[in-house]
Amino acid sequence: MAPYATGFLDTGDGNRIYYEKLGNPDGKPAVNLHGGPGSGSLVGPTRGWDPETWHVIRFDQRGCGRSTPHASDPATDMSLNTTPHLIADIELLREHLGIERWLVKGGSWGATLSLAYAEQHPERVSEMIIPAVTMTRPEETDWLYRGVGRFFPEALDRFQKHVPEDERDDLLAAYARLLASPDRAVQEAAAAEWVRWEDTVVSLEPQNTSGDHYSSRIDDARLAFVRICAHYFSNNAWLEDGQILRDIHKLHGIPAALVHGRHDLGSPLYTAWQIAQAWPDATLYVIEDSGHTGSQEMSRILNQVTAEFAAR
Repeated sequence: MAPYATGFLDTGDGNRIYYEKLGNPDGKPAVNLHGGPGSGSLVGPTRGWDPETWHVIRFDQRGCGRSTPHASDPATDMSLNTTPHLIADIELLREHLGIERWLVKGGSWGATLSLAYAEQHPERVSEMIIPAVTMTRPEETDWLYRGVGRFFPEALDRFQKHVPEDERDDLLAAYARLLASPDRAVQEAAAAEWVRWEDTVVSLEPQNTSGDHYSSRIDDARLAFVRICAHYFSNNAWLEDGQILRDIHKLHGIPAALVHGRHDLGSPLYTAWQIAQAWPDATLYVIEDSGHTGSQEMSRILNQVTAEFAAR
């Protein structure tokens, strides 16, 4: 289904959030939170939702996609782009659209944002669908940008050597500084190394045949994506260590589907398993032929659980 309406939400602090409405205006509400952070929402039609049943809202989070100001501009104030800001934006958008409760779906970074939002506003969440489960804990970020380098030591060495040696102890903060440079060439070089590393991490996944899952982003979209990623991950996403798992009891009573690939090397299955153990209403689906980038079987399971939730 394709968008039937679009708009911009003024957050009151200089940011304008681009959003779209899809499906049936009288259908069951759902909000789709994109990953990255900084990836931006899908452009064009989407699959996986029955357009007669669902009223789907999607939007570009601060600084990326069609939202403004754009993080590719080094003058953009990144102090106004944090997890609390995004959670507030979701609530402001819900109120703006007159939606009482909605299903919340988000994968990868979108999984972390979905969980953080739902724990703060559980009364606004009817169900949750969470593929590629993450909580963006320091241990997860450290694994993604250092630990998994045990499988790719030469690629990690290149990724680290792009920043000065005396800054490598805080690698992500060093990249964040490079991405904030007023020199476009410095920004582009750092972004190219970042997406090269990201592509390396998913390179062993069974269904990943293109080799450019992240580097396919170009120009301003790539700069915004990497700058926002480095900004969030170098600040632990403004979440206390273990906060999401600690507060998972707030989601008891909310049905959820956790859908995770067995071969997700960058975000290992252990995180999804921990959440499932602590959340009685969540069902964990382990997809044996999938990694972080998905597969046909993952899509089938996501379609299945979406249809089941539509009937509630």
